[in-house]
Amino acid sequence: MKNETTSALADQVAAKIIDIARTRALPAGEHLREEALAAELGLSRTPVRRGLALLEQHGIVVKEPNRGIFLAIDAHGIDISKLPFGVDPLEDFYLRVSDDCLNGDIPEEFSEAALLRKYDMPRGQLLKVLSRLSNEGMIARKPGQGWRINPFLHNTEAHIQSYRFRMAIEPAALMEPGFRIDKAAFAKARKIQQEMLEGDIFKLSRSMLFKNGSEFHETLVRCSGNRFFIEAIERQNQLRRFMEYKAATDRPRLIRQCQEHLELLDMIESGAREHAAAFLRRHLDIVSKIKSRAEAKEEQEASLRLQPEAHL
Repeated sequence: MKNETTSALADQVAAKIIDIARTRALPAGEHLREEALAAELGLSRTPVRRGLALLEQHGIVVKEPNRGIFLAIDAHGIDISKLPFGVDPLEDFYLRVSDDCLNGDIPEEFSEAALLRKYDMPRGQLLKVLSRLSNEGMIARKPGQGWRINPFLHNTEAHIQSYRFRMAIEPAALMEPGFRIDKAAFAKARKIQQEMLEGDIFKLSRSMLFKNGSEFHETLVRCSGNRFFIEAIERQNQLRRFMEYKAATDRPRLIRQCQEHLELLDMIESGAREHAAAFLRRHLDIVSKIKSRAEAKEEQEASLRLQPEAHL
């Protein structure tokens, strides 16, 4: 169990370190400090050290005695799709388990043995998926044995409240006196949004669609330089990740969201931060209302499906 969990976490940390390097367009020879990476990722130094060790195995970083760890190649030259931790071969199974947790097909409390019977999957693969879901906040280990699904996932009101919280935090982040545009991060965000409009919206997995959207908003908040805002938005994205996977299947709706993301970048880069903050608040408000209606419709449909059973 320990080896499976450790390996899965190292894979995730390695991929996140690469993402940080690419976002900032770090050059070969850039010093990667464990302490700084641990603080940014919200982890202890041990998993960061393991992630860096994995990157060293694949020639992405080099460890120099008594000096530290450095990028071995320019970040923009890293092709994560060719690395074993860049694409999760268990993605489909991971999404299936996520859906079953959201749909109530997995009870609030469950055991590994019950899931092994349900899915008929090798134990090692199941443990990797459970480890990923645990690291992302969807499930948590119970004291002793077994797992528990995060109650947030089935609380529609909490999901709507999270949007209200973001409507307070994100526009305020744009108005922080320490706000500074990260040109490399903005360029990456613009490229991703444009590629989504050019077809990626209908090609990418649900998890990647969420990743692109959440990272866009995290990019804006990081520019505030306010660590409390940054930690708040990262925590919000962790909590709402799975409930958003369903919404992301309404792909045509994402077209307008991507267009508005590009408009936001234009406003901020032109210096109209106050206008951008008001626009961002409306953007989040509209999305919140769309999600609220969609979830109400899903609950109504689920209720109708259950009605015949009440007469049995």
